[in-house]
Amino acid sequence: MTQASAFTSQSTTANDADRPLIWVNGQLVPKSQAAINVFDHGLLYGDGIFEGIRVYRGRIFKARQHLDRLYGCAEKIFLKIPYTKDEMLAIQRQCIEANELVEGYIRLVVTRGIGTLGLNPYSCPEPGVVCIADQIALYKPEMYEKGMRVVVANRPRIPVACLDPRIKSLNYLNNILAKCEAIHLTQELGITKPEDMLLEVVMLNVEGNVAEGSGDNIFMVKDGVVITPPGEAGILEGITRRFVLRELCPQLGFKAVERDFTLPELLEADEVFLTGSAAEIIAVREILQHEDNRITGTHKISDGEGEITGALRSRFREIVTSDQIPED
Repeated sequence: MTQASAFTSQSTTANDADRPLIWVNGQLVPKSQAAINVFDHGLLYGDGIFEGIRVYRGRIFKARQHLDRLYGCAEKIFLKIPYTKDEMLAIQRQCIEANELVEGYIRLVVTRGIGTLGLNPYSCPEPGVVCIADQIALYKPEMYEKGMRVVVANRPRIPVACLDPRIKSLNYLNNILAKCEAIHLTQELGITKPEDMLLEVVMLNVEGNVAEGSGDNIFMVKDGVVITPPGEAGILEGITRRFVLRELCPQLGFKAVERDFTLPELLEADEVFLTGSAAEIIAVREILQHEDNRITGTHKISDGEGEITGALRSRFREIVTSDQIPED
């Protein structure tokens, strides 16, 4: 399949209420017409993979790394993506252009495709591909300077031997149920101030070590060293996480390591921050523990964004607002 034949446009004149235009299985359609067949195994069983990708100044941040991860995940679940990486990149660019997107977020989804009600994935002859280019904002701007509050989830991360979290699959129920703990606790405590809401969690693995958040990677800083759990701890190896480890920390002269660490170590950290494509880099100022919707522990990390976290975030923002947005 050539790039020219990979997609067609059914409608590119949707009004604002019908935006964004969404690429669905070969057609660019208005939001109201974007649909997945009810027999698609992505819907029936969470059988598929996805990527969340940022757009800065019209460029796709770390596009090649996201595509490498997407195709790597597809291989691990025995899913053959029907387009080449270059064609998938062209699909994203078409969505950016059609939606006149300058700053935004891409959700790239590959499902197993339409099959039967049975589990057999080989009943699905053709994978489904969806590309959404839109806006996203997880946290209020002031939270990036003040830092956010998070809660330790009582639900552990899925063990690697059961379903490797390094596969970015459509089955995110483990993450969602952990996030529900934070949301329910916020509601039970009657928290209404945006800066005090519990919007993210710390998930531990079954060994009791720190793994990740429901949608973000976790870093801690201790004695000037930036530390994050390894992939084997049961985490998704995030693209922003990699950017911090391999590029930002070396640029700024910070030592960065991947190693297991426990919750008590995290609670004694000098700084804690989260990373993700949507979240970018955001500080954690306080970590709570709970049981039966009651707070059982409150651990202050800092008064706001720490020095190293602030330096990393400033450098990140400098890069993504420059004329040299890395797409590699």
